[in-house]
Amino acid sequence: MKIETICVQGGYRPKSGDPRTLPLVQSTTYYYQTPEELAHLFDVPKDGHIYSRISNPTTSAYEEKIAMLEGGVGAMATGSGMSAIMAAVMNVASKGDNILSMSSIYGGTFNLFKVTLPRLGIETKFFTDDMSDAEIEKLIDGNTKAVFVETIANPAMIVCDFDRYAAICRKHGVLLIVDNTLATPCLVRPFEHGANVVVHSSTKYLDGHASCVGGIIVDGGNFAFDGNPRYKDFYTPDASYHDVVYVKEGGAAAYILKARMQYMRDMGLTPSPFNAWLTNIGTETLHLRMERTSGNALALAETLKKHKNAEWVMYPGLKDDKYHDIAVKYYKGGFGGMLVFGVKGGRKQAENFIKNLSLVKQVTHIADVRSCVLHPASTTHRQLSDADLVKAGITANMVRLSLGIENIDDITADVVKALDNI
Repeated sequence: MKIETICVQGGYRPKSGDPRTLPLVQSTTYYYQTPEELAHLFDVPKDGHIYSRISNPTTSAYEEKIAMLEGGVGAMATGSGMSAIMAAVMNVASKGDNILSMSSIYGGTFNLFKVTLPRLGIETKFFTDDMSDAEIEKLIDGNTKAVFVETIANPAMIVCDFDRYAAICRKHGVLLIVDNTLATPCLVRPFEHGANVVVHSSTKYLDGHASCVGGIIVDGGNFAFDGNPRYKDFYTPDASYHDVVYVKEGGAAAYILKARMQYMRDMGLTPSPFNAWLTNIGTETLHLRMERTSGNALALAETLKKHKNAEWVMYPGLKDDKYHDIAVKYYKGGFGGMLVFGVKGGRKQAENFIKNLSLVKQVTHIADVRSCVLHPASTTHRQLSDADLVKAGITANMVRLSLGIENIDDITADVVKALDNI
């Protein structure tokens, strides 16, 4: 099936007499007639559902759809995007290990990597896009377990050059984890460009309606864990779960099986089946929304470039954007719905611009059907020091706009009026 068809029909295959649309299974438990049936599932949990903390029929159908969209071999939904990122990293890294990460990542992820994971003994070494390959490779040592990047940095708008980072990871036998939240598989499929694991905050475009928080991890099934000394936990028995060997039991899907049987089971990262059901409904229009929001963002970016009170504009769809050529190499069908620009006059005038908006609302969110705005330096990245803000590519006058699917004339009129009146 093509992407558009997977969005609508992927993951759920009704049998004769079944509901045509994915049912909501709001149950914690599942009945089995014999002790042998249930015992088998504890040995081979991928063969069925035991308990909704681990898996659920509604959630599983949604997970299958996202795996199909990304071109992966399996997926695991979580209660939030942050829990997806945490589990994705901890599935390969533990006390004494380290990961590498772009410093321009989303502020919440930056704080997780810089503050919280070190409390658990996992160090993060940050690098910037302008560092040479040699400088980045110097950060890799025998305990490095993953390199983490975003398809497009939020809100720095740095577009990931997958070929570059995939080559570094292959050279050193290190896992490449990509946050594909802002591009979605409708625009970019990271597995086709060397990524090994993809994460999403499904709260954003996958849901698309600001109705429920969630996250998801997708396993590309394209990483050779077996025999790699960095990842012995994948090919040695897991004493916590019947001495299962994940590469033997899970095959190409060893990564996602381990994530489910260790971190979903033990840490309870479970999404509500209702949220999975809602998000699945959201994905049915994902391809349409990505086309519309991308078109709206490009049109507004071109308008902002001409406005006297816009100091600069960053959007990869602009032909003179620093990352346009890289984006063209990987993106298909649009460049996403988020842009950032600098308001002339600094922080105060950026705040005044937001106060002057009417249709576009200030919320702590992006990737909604409704257009929204935020001032990153004082909100999502407020916990960062001035030095870390610079590393993250955030200026005091930066405004982040996430374009919805409204009529572009109405969006433009509201933004232009707000800029005219600062």
